[in-house]
Amino acid sequence: MLEDAEFQVQVADRLAGLPGVRAVSLGGSRAQGTHRDDSDWDFAIYYRGRFEPQDLRDVGWAGEVSELGAWGGGVFNGGAWLRIDDRPVDVHYRDLDVVEHVLDEARAGRFEWQPLMFHLAGIPSYLVLAELAINRVLHGELPRPEYPQALREAAPAVWWQQASLVLTYARANHAPHGRLAETAGAIAQAACQSAHAVLAARGEWVTNEKRLLAKAGLRAVDEVIAGLSPDSLVAAVDEARALCGIGGRERLA
Repeated sequence: MLEDAEFQVQVADRLAGLPGVRAVSLGGSRAQGTHRDDSDWDFAIYYRGRFEPQDLRDVGWAGEVSELGAWGGGVFNGGAWLRIDDRPVDVHYRDLDVVEHVLDEARAGRFEWQPLMFHLAGIPSYLVLAELAINRVLHGELPRPEYPQALREAAPAVWWQQASLVLTYARANHAPHGRLAETAGAIAQAACQSAHAVLAARGEWVTNEKRLLAKAGLRAVDEVIAGLSPDSLVAAVDEARALCGIGGRERLA
């Protein structure tokens, strides 16, 4: 097995050589120095214009390579789950035209919410900007944006509104009928949305939900969910609303 440094260079070089690819970055815990020995390797390939996933398949690495748009069709538009030199490797596709549009929108205080598998709150389109700010560029040149002030001012209210609507619906339509699973899901979703609001207000980039609640100081929602019972759901929703700061923070955001 190759040493990590040599492995990183070899994979990045091979990805950089794919037709259409202008830059390659390393993300995730390995970019931030918080990885374990068994952590995944997260690479992103930035292409301009035409990119063919078949070119990545033709490299011959074991695993699955998606078509463009297969992971939701938004800014997170596909990638690959691979096994290279007995290491787990994720490759994400990033369209530079889309990334540059998202950056322009964020600087104007605008973003889109998009659904994405494994993310309770979905993702903001500015997730691709968070990657630029955090990831390590291994090939080519990429912008490293600061958190736009206009986005700090606009995004929190959007996230808190989503959280408020989710909890309002759960309180009216699930909690009174003892629907524990639906109420628990709504509380978890609203907590993640509120966490996005908190971090946006601070100007802190978010790339996934793994440490989202902890970073926003909302890990105590675990206690609310752990204490759920069919006859306490309305009170639990109210407790979650207070914990997440919905209402007061919405007005302040």
